Amino acid sequence: MRHLSFPLRGLGTLLLVATAAACAGEGLSDFATGPGGTRSKRDAAAGLAGVAQYDPDDTLFGRRGTRDTRSDGGIPVNAYLWRASLDTVSFIPLASADPFGGVIITDWYVPQEAPAERMKVQVTILDRDLRADGVRVSVFKQVQPARAGGAWVDAQVDPRTSIDIENAILTRARQLRIAQQGR
Repeated sequence: MRHLSFPLRGLGTLLLVATAAACAGEGLSDFATGPGGTRSKRDAAAGLAGVAQYDPDDTLFGRRGTRDTRSDGGIPVNAYLWRASLDTVSFIPLASADPFGGVIITDWYVPQEAPAERMKVQVTILDRDLRADGVRVSVFKQVQPARAGGAWVDAQVDPRTSIDIENAILTRARQLRIAQQGR
């Protein structure tokens, strides 16, 4: 009995290696498109959004039939708002992007004209429909005062900044929808 366990263990290992090799085949080659053979988080997020972008009524498990899309297991965010959000914050590096949860978080961005301040943006898509209240933007700002010894300190953000970014996202989403319907 003892000598049978080694061949079975070896067979299990062989099956595991074969499965991993099969998964590493052609399906992953399209991810090696950026410098160094990798894609950025923004490219990967855009790729996921691009799949959903073709028909915003499609869900993972079929077409949307009711207003309550969360009950049918579909992705609960609007594809136009998702793509428009990525386009609008494209000048800032992404920290994370979750197309299924509808959350985009940027990394800290330091504008060239103000090197002693930086900002971070969080975009949350709240609805599957393209609606004015379907997106919420939070902006965080920090400044680096000379007397603080190089430490970043939280600062007040003009409330109009979030509204301006939301409006830019909504405008871009409408443009994307019009362009899609024109095809």
